[in-house]
Formats: sequence, C-alpha cells, structure tokens
Amino acid sequence: MPRVQMVCRDGRWRLYVVVPRALTWPTHYFPGCSVVPTVQERSRALALLGYVLADGADWTWTEDSERPDDPSTPVVLIAAADARSRDGGAG
Repeated sequence: MPRVQMVCRDGRWRLYVVVPRALTWPTHYFPGCSVVPTVQERSRALALLGYVLADGADWTWTEDSERPDDPSTPVVLIAAADARSRDGGAG
C-alpha cells in the first residue's frame, strides 16, 4: 500500500507518495514552512497526484533530528498516512 508523507525541507513543505518498487515518487511542493498545509490542502495535492487517503486513514506526526542520531540538531516534523490510488487500486 502506498504511504503519503510530508516534510519541510529547503524552505518548503514536500508531500510525496512512497510507492513500493517505483523509481520516482509522485511529489507536490507547498511554498514556505512557516504554516503547515491544512488537511484540505494536503488532500487536494494528493488528488492532483492521483491518490487519496486510504479508508479510515489519519495523518500521524513524528519528529526526527536533522542529522540522524544527533538530538542536538534541529527537529524535523514528518507527517504520514496510508494512501491508495484515486481509482481504488493499491498503487
């Protein structure tokens, strides 16, 4: 099942669909990092990429370090949810 993730990098939010065995992942960029894109904005972007959230899926948030295993570096917030193709398929 595809997994949609969103992270703020290089001054903008990046929403991307992790598709197993794909060489490239569908991606959408939101300008700026000061405001987190709303659920509705994320849903529209996901639809433009040909996906929707899977039935019953909710966004979850986790944090990581800018540099793995170095908790003194800035925090990176990552959002994720299960997705499916808009036509009902798994990917």
